[in-house]
Amino acid sequence: MSDKEKIALKERQHWLAIVPRVVLWGVVSLLIFLTAGAVAVATPVDGLALVLLLVIVYPLWRIIVDLLNWWNEQYVITNRRVIQLEGTINKHSIDSSLEKVNDVVLVQSAMGRMLNYGDVQILTASEIGANLFQRIAHPVRFKTEMLNQKEGLSQLDIFEGKAGRVLSEEAPSRGDIPELIAELDELRKKGIITDEEFREKKKDLLERL
Repeated sequence: MSDKEKIALKERQHWLAIVPRVVLWGVVSLLIFLTAGAVAVATPVDGLALVLLLVIVYPLWRIIVDLLNWWNEQYVITNRRVIQLEGTINKHSIDSSLEKVNDVVLVQSAMGRMLNYGDVQILTASEIGANLFQRIAHPVRFKTEMLNQKEGLSQLDIFEGKAGRVLSEEAPSRGDIPELIAELDELRKKGIITDEEFREKKKDLLERL
């Protein structure tokens, strides 16, 4: 991320998305273990049971990999973008600028409302077109925060335009600049601008007093 970018919210897929895979590989591991025990008792073939026990390493390894992939897949909202991060070793990311977000569609089933998960689709004006985040945890909070950050960017544009007009005047009103600083502070509190941006812009304004 850039120096002036700030994380507003992080989410992952709901735990329900990973449970079926963990249960599947857990059942496979149990079956292999029981088979190895039965073979050890029923057959005199040396080493066969040991081979089966070694095979159990694969489903256990898959459980670890699936858990790591689930943990490292994140959906991040910043004051500038929405980012989808994937991968444990090889990282892959897809991001959409909040300025290009046209609409956000939230779909929740009855079960999703009870367990607090759902699908969030982001419709953008970029080449990607749409991003679909499936079974994301706390989808309502995610959608609300995204819209808040997008609205904040609009407020920032309005502020920049107003500040530009004030600073372009040879002798700006002494009441305009304190009002601009107060508006700037509100943008900082909402996470639209970083503390560093606030200090820089505040300094520029104070120099005109």
